[in-house]
Amino acid sequence: MKCAVCKSPMIVVEYRKIELDHCPRCHSVWFDSGELELFLGSLNLEKPDQFMSSLSNATETKTAEKKRKCPLCSRPMKKVNTGEKPGILIDVCPRGEGVWFDGGEVAELIKQLPAEPSAKPLPPQEISTFLAEVFRADRTTGADTK
Repeated sequence: MKCAVCKSPMIVVEYRKIELDHCPRCHSVWFDSGELELFLGSLNLEKPDQFMSSLSNATETKTAEKKRKCPLCSRPMKKVNTGEKPGILIDVCPRGEGVWFDGGEVAELIKQLPAEPSAKPLPPQEISTFLAEVFRADRTTGADTK
C-alpha cells in the first residue's frame, strides 16, 4: 500500500489482533475497518463501536486541507474533526473501509482518551503499550516522547 500523503510504501505493523499500515517516512497510519475498534478497546475506551459510528455519521468538517483518497477503494475520504479542542482532523472512508491518521494524530488521540479503566474486562495492556511506543505517545503526561 502507498501512503495517501507522501506516496511512499507503507509497512504493516502487526501485534496480536491489531494490524495497521504505517508510513515510516511521514508517520501516517491507516486502520482497516475494525482495527481502530480493537485499538480503542486496548486503550480502555468504553464502547469503541459507538465512537466509530460517530466518526462514520459525523458531518464533514470544512477545511482547506486536501482530501485524501482511501487506499483501498480510491474514493475521496471525508474530513472529520474528533477529540478535544482544537480537535484532530482525520480522514474517514465513505464506504467504511477504514480511517486515515496523518503523522502525530494517533499520538494525539491516545493523549486525549480517558486513562481511567472501564468496568468491562480489558484486552492485554501490552497492545496499548506497544502502540503508544510506536506512535511516541505518553498518556500519563500528555506529552510526545521524542
